[in-house]
Amino acid sequence: MKRMILTAGPSITDLEINYVTDAIKNGWNENWNSYLARFEKKMADYNEVRHALSTSSCTGAMHLILLALGIGPGDEVIVPELTWVATASAVKYTGATPIFADVDINTWTIDPVSVRKKISARTKAIMPVHLYGHPAEMDQIMTIATEFNLLVVEDAAPAVGAEFKGKKTGTFGNAGAFSFQGAKMLVTGEGGMLITNDSELHAKIVQLGDHGRSRNPETPFWIDQLGYKYKMSNLQAALGLAQLERVDELIAKKRQIFSWYQSRLANIPGLQLNEEASWAKSIYWMSSIFLRKTFKLDRDGLIKALKVDQIDSRPVFPTISKYPMWKTDAINPVATEIGRNAINLPSGHNLQEDQVDYICKSIIRNLGV
Repeated sequence: MKRMILTAGPSITDLEINYVTDAIKNGWNENWNSYLARFEKKMADYNEVRHALSTSSCTGAMHLILLALGIGPGDEVIVPELTWVATASAVKYTGATPIFADVDINTWTIDPVSVRKKISARTKAIMPVHLYGHPAEMDQIMTIATEFNLLVVEDAAPAVGAEFKGKKTGTFGNAGAFSFQGAKMLVTGEGGMLITNDSELHAKIVQLGDHGRSRNPETPFWIDQLGYKYKMSNLQAALGLAQLERVDELIAKKRQIFSWYQSRLANIPGLQLNEEASWAKSIYWMSSIFLRKTFKLDRDGLIKALKVDQIDSRPVFPTISKYPMWKTDAINPVATEIGRNAINLPSGHNLQEDQVDYICKSIIRNLGV
């Protein structure tokens, strides 16, 4: 390969370019939020929910949701051990404490059995993460939430369009949040979106995300409470709207890329792909492999060998409870094993089948299988 095959990368067409160009030329003054309004409505309609609100990031969306739900100091929120740090960080921003649950060995998403063990008198919410585009086991999560009167906030950052038993991720709990960061399937450069069916919650979030500004149109600059600045720009929304209009096409390509890996790697003993469960539709934001036995190279050795072959990859998230700021002694063995032995493979939208073939041959050769 003459150039590095990168781990991620978006699909940008003339539709995105035309919408953004229009927003640059005309999206000001009375049209300052034209694409924002269209993007939010399209997102709400796509997920069949009442409300969608664009934000500057998925992290900001989760922070606003938790604040509006009343999560704060003294509360505990159960999060998965295997996720990007933002899930737990959003909890900490409110003054609450993240409690780390283990994950399922097959789906890599939060394990309901572990969740039950982590519940205490201080537990107020569960935050399942639909990791790498695969939905968490939401039936069991919602059953636990109902049993213990807990809130549910879905971190669906990489999972726009993923489904649990035919229902889209982000629509099960009190609210859900998505990411449009530049490596995701749908991109706005940076940005996020939250969705909810709770109109009262939505109104609280809107005010919190607008510096606590009064909702009274007669006093537009009166501030009722401490608020935050988590807004998306109209320019970003123009890009996001075009991406969302192409969502089925983008999901199909991600699933096709995974199928290419699956056809070449699925029958290697000890090498597990992140295949979807029977009840799930994964969008396969990242196609990944898990080294479940001893090969010629370990995970980190394979990453280095792939780099020599001009193949970019990245390790799956480590156990995030071990970061120094949490000061916890959580022990979650499944997440630990996955975090030490799994890899995200190149999964960008512009990836071609001959490149996947080259990547798989490199993996097979370097692992000695």
